[in-house]
Amino acid sequence: MSEAIQQRTHWQAYLVLCKPKVVLLILFTALVGMVLSTDGWVPFNAWFWGLIGIGLAASAGAALNHWVDEEIDARMERTHNRPLPAGSITGKQAVIFSLSLAALSMAVLLSFINVLTAVLTFASMVGYAVIYSMFLKHSTPQNIVLGGAAGAAPPVLGWTAVTGELHSEALLLFLIIFIWTPPHFWALAIKRVDDYAKVGVPMLPVTHGIAFTKLHILLYTILLVVVTLMPFLVLMSGTIYLAGALALGAGFVFYSVKLYRTDGDQYAMKTFGYSIFYLSALFAFLLLDHYARIIIRNFL
Repeated sequence: MSEAIQQRTHWQAYLVLCKPKVVLLILFTALVGMVLSTDGWVPFNAWFWGLIGIGLAASAGAALNHWVDEEIDARMERTHNRPLPAGSITGKQAVIFSLSLAALSMAVLLSFINVLTAVLTFASMVGYAVIYSMFLKHSTPQNIVLGGAAGAAPPVLGWTAVTGELHSEALLLFLIIFIWTPPHFWALAIKRVDDYAKVGVPMLPVTHGIAFTKLHILLYTILLVVVTLMPFLVLMSGTIYLAGALALGAGFVFYSVKLYRTDGDQYAMKTFGYSIFYLSALFAFLLLDHYARIIIRNFL
C-alpha cells in the first residue's frame, strides 16, 4: 500500500471516530434552534462559529465514546470494524484527538459566542462521553432515557449561541428530542439484543425482553406525537409545522404499531430508520414554518 493511500485511510479512521452522520443531525437541530430564536436572520458569527464549536464538541464526545467502548465494540458484530478494535487508531491517539477537539471547541465558543453556550456544550459533551458512556450505559436499562439529555441539547445550544440566554421554547425543542431518543434507540437495541447481551450491556430488551421494549417504544412514540403538538399550541409554530408534525407522527406510530404487533425484529430496523427521517423532517418543518411566517408577515 502506498504512503498516500495509508495516509488517506488513517484520516478516514479519524473521521469515523467523529461519527459524522450523527454530528450532521446534531448540527441541523442546533441550526434550527438558532433560527427559531430570532425573528430576523441569524447573525453570521453566531451560526458560523456556533456550529463549528458545537460540531467540534460533538465530534470530541463521539471520539471519546469510541475509546470508552473499545472493548465491547470489539465483541459486537455491529461495531467490531470501528477504528479502535480494527487497529486503525490506538486508544492513546483517540483520547488525544478527542481532548484536542474538546479544547478547540471551548476556545471557539468562549472566544466567538458566549460563556453560557460553552458551559452547556461542555456539560452535554461530558454527559454523553463520560456519564452515559462510562456509567449509565452499564448500570441501568434506563440508560438511554437518562443519557438522552445530552443528545437533546443541540437546539438549546443553538438558541443560546444567538441569544445568550435560555428560553422555554428552546427547552421545548430539547423535550422533543429527549422523548424521541428512547424509541429511536430501543428499536436498534431490539435488532442487536444478542450483541448487547453478549457484552453485558443492560439495554431494555436484554433486561426486560423484546415484547416489553416494543410496548415502551409504542408508548413513547404516542407521547412524542403529543409533545410535538406543543410548539403549535404555544404559538411557537404555525399550521405548516402542525401538518408536518401530524403526518410524520402518524408514520412513526404506524411503524411502532407494526413493530409491536409483529413477532421478532422484522420491523426493528425499519422503525429505527424511520425515526432518523422523522426527526430530520420534523425540524425541517419547524424551519420551513418559521420562515414562511416571516415572509407572510413582511408582505402583510
